[in-house]
Amino acid sequence: MIVLALAAGAIQVALSTEILLEYEEIITANAGACRWRQFASVLEVAGQLHGNVPSIAPSFRFRLISADRDDDKFADCAIAAEADYIIVDDRHFDVLKTAGYKPQPITPEEFIRRHLTAA
Repeated sequence: MIVLALAAGAIQVALSTEILLEYEEIITANAGACRWRQFASVLEVAGQLHGNVPSIAPSFRFRLISADRDDDKFADCAIAAEADYIIVDDRHFDVLKTAGYKPQPITPEEFIRRHLTAA
């Protein structure tokens, strides 16, 4: 549902090169290169049609996710993009709730419930 909302231009998703590389690695390993190309195409088309996939190059490392430093790239991108949310199902990101930055962690299910389902 989130990918469909992105493709329709209903939401914006900020991505950095680091994040794209990780997505490529994980999607290719779990679902194959074809699935990665499909996902990458959705990102590219949505970005071209709606301008809702900005490329973010964080210039500062906030180092907030001490439990898993590999997750810092997601927090850094969200903060640099001044995102409202970081959609994640990982308790390591709970630190953002009190860190004083705008992006707040929200599970995919909660994001869908709050923002993508009709009332």
